[in-house]
Amino acid sequence: MTQNARDHLGRFGVWRGGSELTPGLAAELEKLGFGALWVGSSPSGDLAQIEQLLDATTTLTVATGIVNIWQDDAHQVAASYRRIEASHPGRFLLGVGAGHREAIQRYAKPYETLAGYVDVLLGDGVPAGRLVLAALGPKVLRLAAERTAGAHPYLVTPEYTRWARTVLGAEPLLAPEHKVVLDTDPDRARATGRGRVRNPYLGLVNYTNNLRRLGWSDDDLSGGGSDALIDALVAHGSADEVAARLTEHLSAGADHVAIQLLTEPGGDPVDAYRQLAQALGL
Repeated sequence: MTQNARDHLGRFGVWRGGSELTPGLAAELEKLGFGALWVGSSPSGDLAQIEQLLDATTTLTVATGIVNIWQDDAHQVAASYRRIEASHPGRFLLGVGAGHREAIQRYAKPYETLAGYVDVLLGDGVPAGRLVLAALGPKVLRLAAERTAGAHPYLVTPEYTRWARTVLGAEPLLAPEHKVVLDTDPDRARATGRGRVRNPYLGLVNYTNNLRRLGWSDDDLSGGGSDALIDALVAHGSADEVAARLTEHLSAGADHVAIQLLTEPGGDPVDAYRQLAQALGL
């Protein structure tokens, strides 16, 4: 099951918020050789957008990064999964997660709620091999390893990936997200990356706890993040320099890297994705 998910994802994919995605962009990413498109920003549990993106492509895996367990009923999500699997067999990977206490009023017992949500999905016919969990800490990583295809960690570094692989074991899928800025001016690139990291992520305790677990200090996490922290979380430079940094995740034990490209608002991202695809040898 896990091998099947790994084979369909390829080494590199694209993570992009749902509001920034169109069927046309999905088709372009497929042509460029990216193996998967991760739809971020809590896509709706009816998975209507996922279906549109799959309709516009032929080989691309589309994954959710992630469906929020507090937002959508697990039975509804499972029914949506079955609908999509019937029309696009083997091309959809369902990522689910518990989100963040700062954004959800009824956030309580997140681990138990997530485990119960997984029970419902599996009971309603979602195969374990087509399900991944948003995971950062060891407890949810172990749940991902034991009950699903694996984990999709967000806002992490290659050092985290190396640690997560030891927790997961050798077989489960490990597909971290990593942010990138194609800009060879370090100050300008850091400014672009810092804006995205600071708001909202340095205000969310799940992420700050995880960064502290990796050894980052309160000073690193304050003021929008130290230069060292931003450099660790946002790969920047030329396409070749960014590709080298992303490949560090694979060397550290990742199976697949979901690339979140940060650009100026309103810009056309296709050329930057083309540069990345070439540098990554896709």
